[in-house]
Amino acid sequence: MKARHYLTLAAIVLLGALLRFWHLDLKPMWLDEVITALFSLGRNYYEVPLNEAFSLSALERIFILKAETSCAQIAQTIASQSVHPPLFFCWMHDWLRWVEAVPLSWVWKLRALPALIGVVAIAALYQLNRVAFSPRAGLTGAMVMAVSPFAVYLSQEARHYTLPMLLVILALLGLYQVQTDLYQRQFRPGIWIGWIMVNSLGFYVHYFFLLAFVAQVATLLVNILTFKSLPTVHPSPYTLHRRRALMAVTLATTAVCLAYLPWLPTFLSHISRPETNWMKPFEPDWMDTIAPLYQFPMGWILMAIALPVENQPVWLAVVMVLLMVVFTAWLLWQLSGSFGPLWSDPETHLATRMLVMFVLCVVLEFLAIVYILGKDITSVPRYNFLYFPAVCALLGACLAQPKPPKRVATGETQRQTRPFSPPPFLAQHALIWIVLFVGVLSSTLVVSNQVFLKPYQPDQIARQVRLESEASFLMSMAYGDLQDVALGLSVALALRDTGDRAQASQQLFAFIPRVSPANAASTGDRPQATPTYAQVWQNLAALKQPLSTPLSLWLLAPGLRRTDYPPVLSLRHPAGRMIDCTVDRDRFYRRGIPYQLYRCES
Repeated sequence: MKARHYLTLAAIVLLGALLRFWHLDLKPMWLDEVITALFSLGRNYYEVPLNEAFSLSALERIFILKAETSCAQIAQTIASQSVHPPLFFCWMHDWLRWVEAVPLSWVWKLRALPALIGVVAIAALYQLNRVAFSPRAGLTGAMVMAVSPFAVYLSQEARHYTLPMLLVILALLGLYQVQTDLYQRQFRPGIWIGWIMVNSLGFYVHYFFLLAFVAQVATLLVNILTFKSLPTVHPSPYTLHRRRALMAVTLATTAVCLAYLPWLPTFLSHISRPETNWMKPFEPDWMDTIAPLYQFPMGWILMAIALPVENQPVWLAVVMVLLMVVFTAWLLWQLSGSFGPLWSDPETHLATRMLVMFVLCVVLEFLAIVYILGKDITSVPRYNFLYFPAVCALLGACLAQPKPPKRVATGETQRQTRPFSPPPFLAQHALIWIVLFVGVLSSTLVVSNQVFLKPYQPDQIARQVRLESEASFLMSMAYGDLQDVALGLSVALALRDTGDRAQASQQLFAFIPRVSPANAASTGDRPQATPTYAQVWQNLAALKQPLSTPLSLWLLAPGLRRTDYPPVLSLRHPAGRMIDCTVDRDRFYRRGIPYQLYRCES
């Protein structure tokens, strides 16, 4: 029986690994992943050719590992050119050095580390549920994590999501054991030190981990202060010395906060950086007021089921959304009878209460960010990674519970009746298979690029550009900040990957600044956006480029409206004279950012 248990666990982990590594390099690199690539390869934004036309083949020189770069150098680059802590990028750099000889693309190598961490998170969730609930709950929790389309999506992102997710799981495991120590008046130094270390590391991986730490401390304090309402596991109640427990939690929290001090000045400077302004601002109208109230549930639905909605006809998108809503409602209804026993059972109440309170605290923190700080964080489902492990653990624990039989009243008494229903265990077993099937189906859609499409869809932009262009074309990106540069690089990479390498010399890309390079350099800061694009048109006319007419000129211009594109742009011919490029009004497109085609004739 024990061997079968661990064989099942191995099969679950293997399934999770297959889903995460399947088609790992199929999707295009998008803005955030390009940022990861630059920093993790030991490079920075200033190694990107700006205000000059370069062939798509030149991208290879930008995305080559610079193995001699140290973690201190990476941290310094991130402190000045990004708004993230450095640890993930340092570890990614070490990973890329370790797998440098592997004969696979750098995109695959870059995404392989988050995918591998995602696999480890499956095993970690098993351990959390095994300790907090039961070995069977460990298996079902690991299964939910393994096949969740949301988890597979995060695991295939070359970003720091699966690593903090793993640390959240380890922190919750430590939190449960810390609570047990407090209630049983015992002290295991390894547990407390481990919990402090995990929460200290989390801050250096992702700033949002700070929210998870605050939620853990809040959960501890509430459970200590409401100790009398807790059911007891043993015949004699737990004996909690409330004052000593509060002192222990205070000391542990202080230790974690002290660990944050070295990076705290950088963190405070990052909060006010303009790179954080990309998040949709919260406006005081009724639509924005209620938006988080439906965006939150939509994010929860995607944890269990994800069907194609983006880039679909309206009628099909509506059908898919309805199917997802109906399935999630049905699943919650099926599991509703299992949550009550988990909460009321003395053996599982502590763990259930802890997970519920943790999720509730993080959700309240998110709502505070929306309604107090004015940042609509709920519009970005990927940030749900912070409490997703706790949701997986709760779903797994509910799936492991046998379904209670219905009771039908007969006269003055009640009798159990299920003459045509399977036994409770078999009924729950069938539910597990349904969840498994829907999860695998949804995850297959994720890895085949049907669900969770990359923001700005650089592959779609590349295909459109190639379809509408002459053999020779120049695509220009009007950039006002360094994130615009990363966005342009994602489109350039997609253009390179969708074209013929033999024609790369006739297919150019250029970053056109919205302020002059001289002014940007004199300020010692990154270029800032200007209210108009007049400077862009001047910089484009002064650009040296080797292509002869006829050629297609594409302009990616964030924030520009269709009518703001001028009817004619000037471009310098290789012979030195100026040529006119006429706008093609029928070739204006928008995929998150607008882009317009100009046709340049002799």
